[in-house]
Amino acid sequence: GMVYQLFLQYVAERLTRSDGEATSGYRGVSEFRSDLDLVRRSLVENRGSEAGARWIERLLTRVRTFGFFLATLDVRQDALVHRRVVAELLQDDSFYDSDAHQRTQSLEAAATHQAVLPKELSPESLRTVAVMKTIGDVRRQHGNAAIGAYVISMAAGPDDALAVLEIARRSGLGNDDGSIPLDVAPLFETVDDLARGPETIQQLFSNARYRAHLDSRGQSQIVMLGYSDSNKDAGFATSRWALQRAQIELASVAESFGIALVLFHGRGGTVSRGGGKPRQAILAQPAGTIGDRIRFTEQGEIIHAKYGLHAIAMRTCELITGAMVEARSGACAAAIDEEEAAVMDLISTESRATYRALVHDDAGFIAFFRAATPVDVIERLRIGSRPASRRSGRGIEDLRAIPWVFAWTQSRHVLPGWYGLGSGLVAAEERFGMNTLRRLAGRWPFFGNLLADAEMVLAKADLAIAARYAQLAGPAGVSFQARIEAEYERCVRLACEIREQSELLEREPVLQRAIRLRNPYV
Repeated sequence: GMVYQLFLQYVAERLTRSDGEATSGYRGVSEFRSDLDLVRRSLVENRGSEAGARWIERLLTRVRTFGFFLATLDVRQDALVHRRVVAELLQDDSFYDSDAHQRTQSLEAAATHQAVLPKELSPESLRTVAVMKTIGDVRRQHGNAAIGAYVISMAAGPDDALAVLEIARRSGLGNDDGSIPLDVAPLFETVDDLARGPETIQQLFSNARYRAHLDSRGQSQIVMLGYSDSNKDAGFATSRWALQRAQIELASVAESFGIALVLFHGRGGTVSRGGGKPRQAILAQPAGTIGDRIRFTEQGEIIHAKYGLHAIAMRTCELITGAMVEARSGACAAAIDEEEAAVMDLISTESRATYRALVHDDAGFIAFFRAATPVDVIERLRIGSRPASRRSGRGIEDLRAIPWVFAWTQSRHVLPGWYGLGSGLVAAEERFGMNTLRRLAGRWPFFGNLLADAEMVLAKADLAIAARYAQLAGPAGVSFQARIEAEYERCVRLACEIREQSELLEREPVLQRAIRLRNPYV
């Protein structure tokens, strides 16, 4: 026993010295793992399975899982920030206002120049360069797995990905062979950007510089899909359909280039931010879009509910793992047929028109929103990971999705989770008939899941309380509330008729009772 004790004291001392510049510490987690594995094998070979081998095996499992860094950290920055930084690095004032094609050409030309930084940079550019340098430092100290994808929010063109590579190169992040050890992940957030996303990725894969980058990254590409902002942009139904179409087309583009596509779903929490039942959500993914891996975010506000207790955390992981096994074994949804596409195209078009007519096109809506919800209080609370607004404006476009959804939840409208869907369903019923909608709800997981998620949100809404909030906006509030209530009634009526129910959540009595019990208290 003394030999093991002395050796483990030596291991502990080396481990302590690994967190710093000391050369006597472990240079990487693989060295630490090798020493632990030596102890494990020695114990097993010398009949010590009950004398500590199992404890060592448990420790090895933790080391393999967490390394020296606990969790891989993704990095995220807005595409507009990168454009401003690149304009400074290239000393080209016209870069920011150029179109995507011109910016791409400028970046390709810049890649042939020496990787130097201007002597003077703005604070924003200095911070961005410092982030790149920190990525290199963290990887050298804790291993490559310590840093994950570099996510580009509000990505709109291939130049946004090339800009990250150029900033990284000039910040000294490149390898000796010129490759950039960074997985660049464009994030398509608005409905229009989602629609253009496949074309953007096709242009990116056709770019010689980026293809060389993919060669160095194992021919794998991460693309992140934004659920929250696309919902705020065009409404619940349109957002879900745009995401579905984008996934199908992105998978097709990646397959044509021989690139392994990993879709990163920026979803979770409330239904309006892409949340819902994880198993149903995974099985409703389009055919051909789930490969060996899938990524999705877990919103901070629901981590305690899904992982706060060990048993619930295990159940959450079981549901996700089981759904992935089902999907990989062929249980995923079949390819979308012409009838399904036609129905959802109409629902999406009508839903978007209704939603935008209220939220974006009515000049008085922003005043109503600010008077009828506690968004002003939410904006002052420092409880989120990001500022309440992307920019200094006070419009809907400037507000982030998190306070947008939170405000409507507090007023009990829960408007982002259903508004517009009723008008879309009415139009679909008039053109295709109720029997068609019922048939699609039964056979098509995407459509059935869409209705189920909306039904849950509709059940949580309380328009009696919401009407009291609306009164805070005066006469205009009464008018807006009437429009909202009319759309709510359409949505409830069509959802129940399609699912052949007399009331919301009739098929889920446990959830129905839970909401009815909870609502008076919250």
